[in-house]
Amino acid sequence: MIDLVLRSGEVHLLDGPRPAAVCVRDGRIVEVVDRSATVDARQDLDLDVALLPGLVDTHVHVNEPGRTHWEGFASATTAAAAGGVTTIVDMPLNSLPPSVTVEALEVKRAAAAGQCVVDVGFWGGAIPGNLGDLVPLHEAGVFGFKCFLSPSGVPEFPPLDAAGLDAVFAELSTVDALLIVHAEDGAALTDPAGPTYPEFLAARPEAAERAAIDAVISGARRHSARAHILHLSAASALPRLAGTRVTAETCPHYLTLAAEKIPDGATEFKCCPPIRDDANRDRLWRGLADGVIDCVVSDHSPSPPSAKQGGFDTAWGGVSSLQLGLPVVWTEARHRGHALADVVRWMASGPAALAGLTAKGRIAPGADADLVAFAPDEEFTVGHLHHRHPLTPYAGARLRGVVHRTWLRGREVDGEPTGKLLRRDVP
Repeated sequence: MIDLVLRSGEVHLLDGPRPAAVCVRDGRIVEVVDRSATVDARQDLDLDVALLPGLVDTHVHVNEPGRTHWEGFASATTAAAAGGVTTIVDMPLNSLPPSVTVEALEVKRAAAAGQCVVDVGFWGGAIPGNLGDLVPLHEAGVFGFKCFLSPSGVPEFPPLDAAGLDAVFAELSTVDALLIVHAEDGAALTDPAGPTYPEFLAARPEAAERAAIDAVISGARRHSARAHILHLSAASALPRLAGTRVTAETCPHYLTLAAEKIPDGATEFKCCPPIRDDANRDRLWRGLADGVIDCVVSDHSPSPPSAKQGGFDTAWGGVSSLQLGLPVVWTEARHRGHALADVVRWMASGPAALAGLTAKGRIAPGADADLVAFAPDEEFTVGHLHHRHPLTPYAGARLRGVVHRTWLRGREVDGEPTGKLLRRDVP
C-alpha cells in the first residue's frame, strides 16, 4: 500500500517538468508514474498547481542559542516551510557558543531538538586556534566548515589570515571536507566615510572579493581541497571561477536588488558583501545561466530592529528573506526568460549537491518525499512573515509564485516540529 500519491500536470523531475504521479511510502519516494496511473494508496491528491522538490537552503543564520532574540529554530523553520524550503543548513556563527568545537555543536543541537518544522543540518566553523577541532567536528557530522577572510561582525568568530587559511585547507584535505568561505579580503576593506549607502558600498569594493577568491582558488589547488564561495556579489570575479573546481553561490538580494534603487537610510538592504549596481546584477544572472554560479541560497541573517538603526556605517549587515526566496527569484527569473525548472535547479538540487544531501532536492525514487505545491502564476504582496523579526527589503513588494502546501517526508507540514537534525553521510 502506498501512503500518499501526489499528481500534477507539472511535476519537476530531474530531466524536466511533465505530468506525473509521485508515490510515497514511509517518507520516501518509491515510484514516479503517469499522472493517470491507478495506484492503491491511502491518500491520493490531484493538484492543480506545479509540484516541486522541497528547496534546500544551505546558508541560514538561525542564531540560537545565545542570540535567539534575533532568530530561533522554531521561527526560522516555520518561515522556511512557508517558503517551500524543507531543509536548511545552519551557519556556525551568531549563536553563542559558535559551532567551532564538538561540545559547542552539541549545545546547538540540543537547542534545536524538538523545535524544527523542517530538517536542519549544521556547518562547523574554522577560526584561528581550532585547527585540532576540525576533524572531530567532521566526524560528528557537520556538512563542512565556514571561515571568514575579513571580520565577521561578531568577536567570537574571528577571520583567518593567509597562514591560517592554508593550514585549514591542509587539515580539511585529509578528510575531503568542504570549506565554505566568506570571500572578502579584509586588507581591501575600509571603514565607510559616512552613513549613506554609496559610502558603505565604496568601503567594500569588488576588488576585496576578487582578492579573496584568488586566495581560495590558490589554496584549494595547492592542497587538492574542496572549496565553495559564499554569497558571491562581485560579478567581476566570475572569470576567476570559470573552469575551476571551486563552486559558488549567490543570493536573491544580489539577483533582484540594485544599489541605485536603495532608499536613503533603508538599512534593511545592508549586507556583506554589499548589493551592487544594476549592471553587476545582469552579469550575475549570466553567471547563473552559464553554470559558473552553482546555486542560489538566502544568507538569511536577521537581527532585531534595534540593530538596524543608524546609518549604513553602523547598522547590522544582514538581509531577512528565508520565507521569500522562491517567489523573489522566480519573479525575476521569469522576467528574464528563465524557466521554473532553472529555479528548481538553482534552489533545490544545486544546494543539495553542495552539501552532499543525496536524499534531498529532487523528485526521484529513493529521495525523501519533501515536496511543494507551487502556483507559479499567482501573485501576492509581501505582508505577514514568520521570521522572528519581519524586517526585510521586500516588504510590500508584489511577487509572483505562491506556495500552497509543503510536505516533509510525505507528511504535510502543519506547524508541528517533525523536522530531523541531519548529519553528514547519514540518510
